Amino acid sequence: MASSSSSSSNLGIIVQKNPPQSQLNELGIKSWPKWGCSPGKYQLKFDAQETCYLLRGKVKVSTKNSNDEIVEFGAGDLVIIPKGLSCTWDVSIAVDKHYKFDSS
Repeated sequence: MASSSSSSSNLGIIVQKNPPQSQLNELGIKSWPKWGCSPGKYQLKFDAQETCYLLRGKVKVSTKNSNDEIVEFGAGDLVIIPKGLSCTWDVSIAVDKHYKFDSS
């Protein structure tokens, strides 16, 4: 039985839930650098588009002018964060992720 994969987009952030292993292999995620953080709130600005795959963790992302729009993602999600986004990461469960910045 195949796991279902769905994606949604808010704040320009694309979240793909449970991407197939074949897609992860195609992207070469295991060769990407790793980054992690403990629970807390972090102000982040993305100077390049970032694609990341969460190995563990749970995050709520919001922006100052998003009219309370919140994007949530966590372990097992493939996330694309647009270049230029300034946001707050509210990390409720420590994050461990593979990430890659778009070089263009």
